[in-house]
Amino acid sequence: MLKSHIYALAAITVTFFLSGCGVNPVTNKRELQLVSTSEEIAIGEKNYLPARQQQGGDYVIDPELTAYVQSVGNKLAAASDRELPYEFVVLNDSTPNAWAMPGGKIAFNRGLLYELNSEAELAAVLSHEIVHAAARHGAKSMENNMLLQGAAAAAGVASQDSEYANLIVGGAQLSSQLISRKFGRDDESEADQYGMIYMKRAGYDPRAAVTLQETFVRLHNGGKSNFIEGLFASHPPSAERVAANKATLAELGEGGVWGREIYAVKVGKLKASKPAYQAYDAAKQALAKGDTKNAIALTQKAIKAEPREARFEELQGDIAMSQKNAEQALTHYRKAIRLQPDYFRPYVQGSLALSSLGRTPEAEPFLKRSIELLPTATSFNLLGRIAEEQGDLNGAMQRYKIAADSQSEIGKDAKARLQRLDMQRNPARYLRASITANTYGQLFAVVLNPTPWPVANVRVKVVHFNPQTKQPDNQTPSLLVAKRIEPGKKGRVALKGIKVRSPSELKQYRAIIERVKLAN
Repeated sequence: MLKSHIYALAAITVTFFLSGCGVNPVTNKRELQLVSTSEEIAIGEKNYLPARQQQGGDYVIDPELTAYVQSVGNKLAAASDRELPYEFVVLNDSTPNAWAMPGGKIAFNRGLLYELNSEAELAAVLSHEIVHAAARHGAKSMENNMLLQGAAAAAGVASQDSEYANLIVGGAQLSSQLISRKFGRDDESEADQYGMIYMKRAGYDPRAAVTLQETFVRLHNGGKSNFIEGLFASHPPSAERVAANKATLAELGEGGVWGREIYAVKVGKLKASKPAYQAYDAAKQALAKGDTKNAIALTQKAIKAEPREARFEELQGDIAMSQKNAEQALTHYRKAIRLQPDYFRPYVQGSLALSSLGRTPEAEPFLKRSIELLPTATSFNLLGRIAEEQGDLNGAMQRYKIAADSQSEIGKDAKARLQRLDMQRNPARYLRASITANTYGQLFAVVLNPTPWPVANVRVKVVHFNPQTKQPDNQTPSLLVAKRIEPGKKGRVALKGIKVRSPSELKQYRAIIERVKLAN
């Protein structure tokens, strides 16, 4: 019998693997493929925008810079082994990092561009990320999760702003997982090797991949914090990777474009503005520590150097909010939105400012736009409050339910609000009803309120169950237990004309909560 089960399991496993088997488009090796190309592309398209929102939004100050990065990326994509709808974007984040999603969606942080010195080095990073997409590394990671867990792994949240960590809700949670994923050693080796091949095909000197990796090893060993928090967290450098790159270079041969001059020109404006962003980053740290005076000075310094940057104006709003000046904060958030209307955070912060001013209904368009860009518990919770104030309890509960998915204080608040509204519809879920008797056998219906909210007009009916059939055979009319029951307190009502003579008779009665209202 045991053997037959083993053979059956083996047959099922073989069938499963054969049905999902395919050839890797880069390595030409046979592998298990449970995620199709169309699914890869769909995943990337759906998660690309929310992932970018989480990492500071797109860098829009210098469109020519983004176009330049895209042009280099397109050259390398054309030299790759797999045709995908590749996209390349520069993100407004000082952390040196780059990442790739399934389907060819690639992002390059502003902070990493500061650290490079040639187009060939840019190509080395971009080609590495292209291989991650072309060789299905992200898809394979998802497939491994499917095999190990039976479903995609729950998403962890990696947000640029710690205040928004764990606030991302809904489908956008997957984008957090995709951008924070750490690839295995084999995937990193493949990305290095084939990335250098793509560089060579596109006309770049693959030696740049060796020298850049050597630089990364030095920075890693030196403990450079911004790299460790960014690129090295998902792409750790090592002496072994440098040696492997040198072996690949020996096979490919040196020679090709370095493009130091053109890189210096194209990235010149960005590098010139680096002090402004350094002041901005320092201002954020100062504000987090409660040093408002220094935060104001540093933010003003950043704005003076680069007045077009929406993030700087947004930070001024945050400072005003910390000083409880919501009106001034709202002015700054509105200006940030005018400077860059496609970034979620000033919409959320602006809605919080409006709420603190007692103008919550005005926040609704802000919140709806923020959700289009990145769904957060903050936005859904506030929309729930607006719906509740307007008497739309169904809409309020729907929004609270989404916000409650967040593992945060706001998620807890949304859950409490959801339960409070649901209690009126399903009071038996929250209140505890029972039947007791005094020494004379007089019955009482008792209701305990274990919730944090006072309740009013609590009504029950008492049902008698036939001891032989166990079916209800009689019930009382609706009874008012109490006009008000405070949290943690009980209310009770006597059942006139009904007495019991033993505990067994008492067990034949049940109290069923019919309705309840939330007390003011």
